[in-house]
Formats: sequence, C-alpha cells, structure tokens
Amino acid sequence: MSSVDTFGARAALDVAGTSYEIFRLDAVEGLDRLPYSLKILAENLLRTEDGVNVTADHVRALATWDPAAEPSTEIQFTPARVVMQDFTGVPCVVDLATMREAVADLGGDPAKINPLAPAEMVIDHSVVIDVFGRSDAFERNVEIEYERNHERYQFLRWGQTAFDNFKVVPPGTGIVHQVNLEYLARTVMTREVDGATQAYPDTCVGTDSHTTMVNGLGVLGWGVGGIEAEAAMLGQPVSMLIPKVVGFKLSGAIPPGATATDVVLTITELLRRHGVVGKFVEFYGQGVAQVPLANRATIGNMSPEFGSTAAIFPIDDVTLAYLRLTGRDEDQVALVEAYAKAQGLWHDPSREPVFSEYLELDLATVVPSIAGPKRPQDRVALTEAKDAFSSALLDYAGPQETSGLDESVEETFPASDPIAAGTHADTDSAPATPGHGGSRPHRHVPLTMADGTQTQLDHGAVVISSITSCTNTSNPSVMLAAALLAKKAVERGLQVKPWVKTSMAPGSKVVTNYYEKAGLWPYLEALGYHLVGYGCATCIGNSGPLPEEVSAAVQDNDLAVVSVLSGNRNFEGRINPDVKMNYLASPPLVIAYGLAGTMDFDFAHEPLGQDAEGKDVFLTDIWPSPAEVQATIDSSIDQEMFTRDYADVFAGDERWRALDTPEGNTFAWDTESTYVRKPPYFDGMSAEPTAVTDISGARVLAKLGDSVTTDHISPAGSIKPDSPAGRYLAEHGVARRDFNSYGSRRGNHEVMIRGTFANIRLRNQLLDGVEGGYTKNLLTGEQEAIFDAAQAYAEAGVPLVVLGGKEYGSGSSRDWAAKGTSLLGVRAVITESFERIHRSNLIGMGVLPLQYPAGQNAESLGLDGTETFDISGVTALNEGVTPSTVHVTATKQDGSAVEFDAVVRIDTPGEAEYYRNGGILQYVLRSLVKA
Repeated sequence: MSSVDTFGARAALDVAGTSYEIFRLDAVEGLDRLPYSLKILAENLLRTEDGVNVTADHVRALATWDPAAEPSTEIQFTPARVVMQDFTGVPCVVDLATMREAVADLGGDPAKINPLAPAEMVIDHSVVIDVFGRSDAFERNVEIEYERNHERYQFLRWGQTAFDNFKVVPPGTGIVHQVNLEYLARTVMTREVDGATQAYPDTCVGTDSHTTMVNGLGVLGWGVGGIEAEAAMLGQPVSMLIPKVVGFKLSGAIPPGATATDVVLTITELLRRHGVVGKFVEFYGQGVAQVPLANRATIGNMSPEFGSTAAIFPIDDVTLAYLRLTGRDEDQVALVEAYAKAQGLWHDPSREPVFSEYLELDLATVVPSIAGPKRPQDRVALTEAKDAFSSALLDYAGPQETSGLDESVEETFPASDPIAAGTHADTDSAPATPGHGGSRPHRHVPLTMADGTQTQLDHGAVVISSITSCTNTSNPSVMLAAALLAKKAVERGLQVKPWVKTSMAPGSKVVTNYYEKAGLWPYLEALGYHLVGYGCATCIGNSGPLPEEVSAAVQDNDLAVVSVLSGNRNFEGRINPDVKMNYLASPPLVIAYGLAGTMDFDFAHEPLGQDAEGKDVFLTDIWPSPAEVQATIDSSIDQEMFTRDYADVFAGDERWRALDTPEGNTFAWDTESTYVRKPPYFDGMSAEPTAVTDISGARVLAKLGDSVTTDHISPAGSIKPDSPAGRYLAEHGVARRDFNSYGSRRGNHEVMIRGTFANIRLRNQLLDGVEGGYTKNLLTGEQEAIFDAAQAYAEAGVPLVVLGGKEYGSGSSRDWAAKGTSLLGVRAVITESFERIHRSNLIGMGVLPLQYPAGQNAESLGLDGTETFDISGVTALNEGVTPSTVHVTATKQDGSAVEFDAVVRIDTPGEAEYYRNGGILQYVLRSLVKA
C-alpha cells in the first residue's frame, strides 16, 4: 500500500457502477511516452511509493527514461502474485513452514505466517514418461509419480491446507504456464485496501524461467530464483534496474503451411542474434492484431531462449476475447478493458512508443522450420533440414565411419553430394552450403523390437517424437493441426516407425476435451500418441527411458540418434541420456518426423509411405489447411470447457485427496525424511535482531576467478556416490539407485549444503590443477571437500570468506547458490563485480557482498587466499547507516598485512534492513511477529 502520493496519482475509476481506486499514470508528465511494459513498472512505483524504498525520484527516473542509456537506476518492483512449479517451489514452502515454527518459538501465532501476495503452485515437473504408446499410459505414469514423490506431495498437501493465500494445483492437471494463462492470470488485479477496492495491473514472478508465457496476456512477469519468490510472497519488493526495451514491430500474417511454432523459432533466431539479454521485448504494430492470443503466449514463452527478461504483448481486443473464451466473468473483462484504456495501456497500432532498439518481422515471410541439434536459436528451414542434419551429424558421428555391420548396405556420398554438404546447423547461417567433405556416415544396426518386429537403426533415427511442453501445448492451432495430420495419416495407411518412442503430454485437460469433441483422439492413439500425462515432461528431461532394445542398440553401437519435440529447450544431454541430437518442431512436424523415423529425410521429395493403392503419400498430402484447422477450432472449443475443467482445479483426484496428510498450523517434520527437512535458518533467533558485528579471524573457503556462475556454486544434476551428499544419503539408508538428483531434493538442506561449490568444473585457486568441489583446509594444510572443510572451520569457530573475480554469480538466479554459501558459514564474499540477482540473494541470506577498490583485485593486491581476514566498519549498520566502504586487513602467514577499503554492495535501504536482521526471512518474520 502506498503511504505517499507525491504526484497526486490516486483517483477513482468507475466500471459499470463499481468504483475502483487506481493510480493514474497521466498524473506524471513523461509517462505517456513509455512502452507498455515500463508503464506497468511506473504504476507499480506510484502505488507502492513509501518515501524510503520507493521514492518520487524512482518515478521521475521512469518519466525521464532515456531509452538509449545503459540501465543504471535500481528500482523496487512489487509483483502482484507469485507462481511456482513443484521442483523450485518446494524449498519456498519449506521455508514458510520453518518460519511458522520460529514464530511459535518467539511466542507468536504461527497462523500469522502466510503469503501476503497470492501464491499458487502447479505440480507439473515430476511426471516421467515411463509408460507410453498404450491406453493406460496416463494412469500408470501418475501412479509411478505418486510412488516416487510421496513425501514431497504429502508436504505440499499440508501446505495447501495450512497456509492462507497459497493454493496448489495437484499433479495430473496441467503445466504451470498453461494453467497460469487459462485460469490463474487476472490481467488486472483487485484487492481491498483501507476500505477501497484497488485495481492495478496483474504482474507476477515465478520459480520457472518460462513464466514469461503469461506475457502473451499482457501480464508483466518473469522467472526468478527461490529467494526472490519467497520475498515476493511475503510482500517484499524485487530489486531491478530499469531495463532497455526492444520494440518488435509485427506486420503481415502467417502464411498457409507455417505455424505459430515456426514464428517463434524465427523470432528466437532474430532476437538471439540481435542481443536482448537483460532487456524487455515488446511487440507492437499493425500485425499484433493478427496474432491470436495462443500464438502470443507461444512467443512469450520463449523469452528465456531469446535471453530477454520478458517478451510482452499489450492489451487489446484479442486479449479480451481470450479472457471470455477461458471463462473469466464479464465483470472482470469489463474491468480489464476500462482500466487499460484509462491508463494508456490499450494497444494503439497507429502509435509507436519510444523504444531503446527496434526490430521488425513481416509474418508473411515465416517458413516451416525446426531448430537444433542443440540450441533453440539454431533455426533451420524445413526445406533445408535434411542437408543441415547431414552436415551437423559429422560433429556427432564422424565423416567416414564404417560400422562393420551390414557393410553391404553401407552408403557413402561424394563431397559434392548435397546431402553431405552444408554448414553445421549450430550456426546463425542454417542453410546448407558446400563445406564438409567426405561421406555421410551410416551405421546400419539390426534391431529386434519387443514385439518381434525386425528392423534396423541408423544414425539420425528419431527415437523420441514427443508433443510436450508449455510452448506449444497451450496452442489449439498447432495441437489441432497435429491431430488433423494424424487423422489424414491414419486414413492413408501410414504408421510411425517401430523404434520411435511417441508421447502426448498436453498442457491442460482442455486439450484432451477438444480432442475428444473433435473426434481426433483415436487417430493420435492409432499412431501411438497416447496421453502420457499433463506436465513438463520431455522438455525438462523427463522423457523416460527408451525401450531396452533401442537403448542397447544405441549405446552398444554409439549411434547418434535424435529426439524431435514441441518444446522450448533442446540443450545437449537434456532430453535423454541416449540421445545426442535434439530438434524443436511444431506438433504436426513432431508427428511427421515420427512417421519418417529419421532426420535424414526430405519431406518435399521423399514419401512418408504408400497408401492401400500403393500410391506415394507425401507430407503435403496430409498437411491440414489453415481453413481446416480454424473450422475445427471453431467447432470443438468453447467457454464451457474451461469453466468445467477449472471449476474445482485445486481439489485434485482421489490419489491427491487420499494422501495421509499431517494437520495443524505447523508441519510434523519426519526426522527420517531425506527429501524434506527443517532448515536451521531460525535456530536460536531472538525477537529483536542482534547487533551486526565486524568479521575477525576469517579464512578463505574458496578463491575463485572470473565469471563464476550460480551453476558453479549451486547444487545441480546427479548426486555422485563418493560426494559428501552421496555419503550422507548412503548413511541414511538410501540405496544408490534412489539417490535421485539435487533438484528433487531441494527441500533437504543437508543434501544441498553438501552440494554447494561442488561443481566438477569449479577451479579453486587455493589448490593447483584441481577441478571440483575441493579446497585447502588452512587449519591443517590438507585438501578436503569444501563441505568437510567448512565443517572443520565451524567446529573451530572460524568464520569464512570467499574471494572472486569479475561477474561473480552470473547465470540463473539460483537461490541455493546463496543459501548454500550462508549455511557453509561464509560471512562475506569479496569480488571485482557481482551479478545483480546473486548479490541481492547473498544479502537475503545474511552474507555481506563486498567489492575490491575500483581497478583492484586479489592479484593486484597480492592476495593468495591463505591470509586471515579482519573486516571492520560493518558495525555502522547498527546505527542505521550503510557504510560506503569497510576496512579489510588480510594478514599473511609471515605477519605482514595487506589493507584496503572494500566497497559495500548493500544498495538500498531495504537490503540494509535485511542484512541487519540476518537475512530477508528473519526480517519478515520479526515484522510479522510485531504486527
């Protein structure tokens, strides 16, 4: 709530007889010229102005925004709500549960701890495609999912009942981003404030990078790390720089034969090439009205693949039509329209806002495309896909390989052959041109399928054909195009190749309903595309194992096989451990490649098979026309589908309701659990913050170089048996096959702290020529795992520091990079420069971020990391003063000292409060106890 209204922006808006309190943007000169996305930020600042964290100067900084200037003004953005998926959301709920116990320990009411902003979690990241190609695949996969995740689901079910303002969408319902788009998003929010109904733009942050999908609905939001999400849930702002905004002008219309997926792959290629990291992208122009809402969402979804923070469409008639279709009531739709028009947020195609940079795309130039074999920005026109694949294959299989298997059918091609020619697809110039010499490698491996079918596998075999992921499964145009293509294929007698693992994982049950209403499910199932689950499956690596005989053939013969999926990410090693090359494609093309069975295929000139009369069937023969797709959309999708499917969305199925769930305001922790444990953040915490102290006698846990990312710091990937985390699990009776990943065990701090700084590529300069999570224990001089050394320092009462170089903490905003650092006993991190979010997260965990004096670093100061560090001047924070520098004395083993003044990177009053309290959660906890 705003306690200050410097600009007199508070006003009333009447909509159909209801009065809403709003903060008018036209109260401040200069805001009207801004792009849509910055107007959203401006309203946010006007509404939350308090004179301390959000000031009139922040609003003026937006009003006088220089689009060409490098971002430098930091503002405090307060998102209206938070969305989470289960992998990244579990730690947030663990922390809330722990805060409740801490409140009780302080004599307060545990029920006071609730999200202050609406927080909604969709459990969508845990389903794995273990079973496929059969009618009971969905039921079996859900059963296995519940068996694997019983502890986590019990905990989340408790959270659903224990917390106000926190809702959980149970497993088997849909993908978080599609549920957000179809149901959770409001576009314009309302709430009661001091007796008035306040209306304001719907904004959100989410614990998944593809939260940007909701940008298609005019909602400004993006993905954040867990600490930022927790802060937002508890009413705290997110620090951010006023960004540059790239204006992306759309004109024309998508031509027949091209799909929304082709548009988004084209835009991804253009924006990645242009460079939009850290920027907002905003779409405008006459072509916007030609882009259906589902297509807008598809484009917004791919924002992380462009590298932008957000990729947003403004509100217009298309937005309103979608809100009506998806069951939002008429009062809400009327409010969205009236608010957008009153605030200058309604899209006017004739007006060009001021942007930092400009791009343009004529939609009529889009052609059918795929992207791969390892990055979403590496677009390849479908007409060039075979040549590009053959060229790329040389990097995976070698140019003149012979297998020793069935050499009589081994094929080679001269260097002049177009199949063997071309540039690598992993470049910006995807079209094939002569370059690679030698022969196109083949390796014909005999294969007997489980049903007795005899066939052969070769390099390039499509072993996974999966319609999955939020990118496309929210989009009726491409989903129904895929189903119509399946119908035509079945009618012409075509079949998917026997080695292809097929799957269909829609984004919500609405897709299932319109497939059924259109009578198209039988055709999809006839080709093996049975429902396998509602969740983020293949795209995040939950593709499940290949059939044993296929996996053995691939591994035994080192085949470079392929997945084709309708997702947003195709990075190496992500989709399936047996699959080297991964391609993104539209849902109808996913099925087309399943029919072809290989990437070594030219759809324009090679038939997919023959019909009953022996006539060749080409892709063009079964590709549905835009008119057919639109007619099917019109006849099979209606508002009632959405209202029925979302009428009781939080209730869950019988499995969810039958979970044996603890009751009460506080969680009954299972001391034997290796998935969910109570963290120690609030152990021994007092009602009032203890005085901040200077740091004395600290030793260096790790001395690191430039560009150390949060991936280097935060636990990720599989848990190795000989690692501290692996030893912990073994000691607690977990069999090696059940170790699972760090991601699945994010709710157990004991596992996560042992995986912090444990990346196999970390280079700690305290050791010579050693990679991995090791350090020198300066108390003994011995090399040890970082966790083991930290434990030894803790037992000796020795505080720790970390030394870093430039861009420390870049990469994803992983909360455990800061949480793990704090729990290891690190009191300060001294670097040349920080990535913004990680710096903020360190403060949120009570760790002091310091920078060397300008132009200085560890080397120039003569620091080798063996010194003992004393840091003085920190205590000024106790007086309510944030010092600009603190004095650092680094004493070497011979008694000599290096002294310098380190810059204190506590940049806002709010951050100072967090640090004084020992962290953001402690600050919020104390505030709520006092309230």
